[in-house]
Amino acid sequence: MAARAPDTIQKTTPSGSSPAGKQRPKYMLLVEQLIQQITTGELRPGEALPSEHQLCETHQLARTTVRNAMQLLEEQGWVNRIHGKGSFVSTNPPLPVSRSLDIFAFVLPETRTGYYPSLQRSFEQAAAMTQHQVLVCCTENKIDAQGNTILQLIDKHVAGVALVPATVPATPAYQVRQLQQHGIPVVFCHREVEGVQAPLLSIPFREVGRLAGQTLLEQGHRSLALFSPHRASASIEYEAGLREALAILKDSCPEPFIFHGPSSQIHPIDYEQDLLQTLETMFQREQPPTAIFATFDSLAELIYLLLTKLGKRVPEDISLLGFGGTVRNGAIQSRLSSITVDEIAIGQKAAELLTQMKQGTLPLDSAEVFPIPINTSRGQTLGPPPAPTV
Repeated sequence: MAARAPDTIQKTTPSGSSPAGKQRPKYMLLVEQLIQQITTGELRPGEALPSEHQLCETHQLARTTVRNAMQLLEEQGWVNRIHGKGSFVSTNPPLPVSRSLDIFAFVLPETRTGYYPSLQRSFEQAAAMTQHQVLVCCTENKIDAQGNTILQLIDKHVAGVALVPATVPATPAYQVRQLQQHGIPVVFCHREVEGVQAPLLSIPFREVGRLAGQTLLEQGHRSLALFSPHRASASIEYEAGLREALAILKDSCPEPFIFHGPSSQIHPIDYEQDLLQTLETMFQREQPPTAIFATFDSLAELIYLLLTKLGKRVPEDISLLGFGGTVRNGAIQSRLSSITVDEIAIGQKAAELLTQMKQGTLPLDSAEVFPIPINTSRGQTLGPPPAPTV
């Protein structure tokens, strides 16, 4: 957050003079004003100060005057100056400062299903280790709701935001830039926002699709289907990875059956009838798929129930592979075979990165990417294809 200061330097004593009647140096007036902003909590520990150029413009001071002030503040322990990055409020100032309650926000497109509840818990636990409370905000994957949420978080002066960006349509860069322009650290989870530099905890979506395809091929399946909640950047990557796996056995693998749900619905239950009709159509193909890869566990769970409704046994008649977190809760999810990503590690790392940026040890515009490893949970819904009927 940029320092909120008047356009000109205000004197901090009634006379604005030293005991000898001489005018106080301008750099000392700037020093005292910045110290006051720090001690009252207007500038928070770890927060970036305005650049020297901005201070010159705001207070109508010479560059030498500003540099003298910043040097004194550093010598006294009020700020830390990092070459090439700027000046940051010290996390260990020489005098106690007034601090408001530090809150990290976690902005998610979903909080009820899939692995989001355990992702949320891991973030809350990691944030608590650094004395941060957590505000969880659900956008229902809607851009307008996400934009309104971001404005409210700016108004609340939160200490940092972990964001799983909305996907349909893609999150616009200006929404996230508003946070960074107010000095609020941002960490992207799962995917980045084009045009914005911030640390990214990246899920390798294409690799997930490739691993899903390889896992099903190893079981002997050749005719595959992919089901995703909606067509977005991640879904496109899942499909590309699946096709790359199938390309190894191109001559023996028919064209995969692809289904992308309606973009306006995030919860699979909202388009259950469409799913049922699509499954019925799929089984009418000349070479119906013997295995389904569903790109989200909650979608895979509903497909499991619909397959049962259609009289299909899993995995005897058709195998089912989902994608979700390492924490496997619920009657169906605990039995579901899935490609998994460590959501606990994502939550913990997000809180850690926000803390580093708040303390000034990691720049707000860091472009570091942290890939999250993926694995396979075998479960009970994966098996070989059924024997061909005579």
